[in-house]
Amino acid sequence: MSGTADTYDVAVVGGGPAGLSAALNLVRARRRVLLIDSNRPRNSATLMSHGFLTRDGISPLELRRLGRDEFLGYEGAEHRTTLAQKVTRAEDGYVIECAMRNKASSATARTVLAATGLHETLPTIEGLRAFYGTAIHSCIECDGYDKRDQALAVIGEHDDLAERAVLLSQWSDDLIVFTNGVDIVSRGDEEALEARGITTDRRTISSIEGDRDGLTGIRLADGDVVPRQGGFVRPAWSSELGYLDTLAPDLDIDGLLVADSHGRTSVPGLYVAGESAAPGPQQLIVAAGSGARTAATINRDLVGGIRDLADAVQ
Repeated sequence: MSGTADTYDVAVVGGGPAGLSAALNLVRARRRVLLIDSNRPRNSATLMSHGFLTRDGISPLELRRLGRDEFLGYEGAEHRTTLAQKVTRAEDGYVIECAMRNKASSATARTVLAATGLHETLPTIEGLRAFYGTAIHSCIECDGYDKRDQALAVIGEHDDLAERAVLLSQWSDDLIVFTNGVDIVSRGDEEALEARGITTDRRTISSIEGDRDGLTGIRLADGDVVPRQGGFVRPAWSSELGYLDTLAPDLDIDGLLVADSHGRTSVPGLYVAGESAAPGPQQLIVAAGSGARTAATINRDLVGGIRDLADAVQ
């Protein structure tokens, strides 16, 4: 075991698939690891997650619980339910200051892994939040199969909306793109969508209609109700990296951490995994793979004297 009684080898900030995967791999490398997480994931409204090998259909919260339990089964593993507020440099690494529900704490670690993911903001539409995670989703690859062959709405206010509709056409051929009154689908894109049988509706959405049995339609500002069974929405995503401001790491145009292909950021000893780096939103299993990859890098960097970051093929 490395690390001391007062210093962790790694502080993993964020307990989603990326952070949990990294923490598990690091503690199995006999590292002393502190997992800092508030258990407030952005996908908490989702009842089932998909595409995670051997765990297809599991609740995202249950997946996190199982991951924490696996991690905590190892010597050197520690978990704190709290929020990282600030990370500053120290003589032997970094000090992570945390607080949650008026309870403050701090920890010192040789390295820090940022895996806090993203915050998402949905369009301001009455009823959208009520159906989000059940009839309406954001991840097409995750939930497209379960909405196959349904009459679907594609809702959003960003310029990638047309591309998302094209992707969704793999699962359903009954699609309507709703721009909610925002001019983000070009005439060329509208024509391309129409060629695929996809309608574009540029009117403002008043509300999402439905009952206990599910979603029934999209009510527009002019009073029309367009029958739909489900849909996909494009949220606005933003990073949750304010706790790193004092370190001033390099960020890209979307506010995500700039890193090399192994998860190293511009700040020595600061690493990133999952959605805190480009391209941002991703499937759970992809984030978990990112965490495992970065964990291997951290361990090798801490060992020192290893030139290559991957085992060579003999």
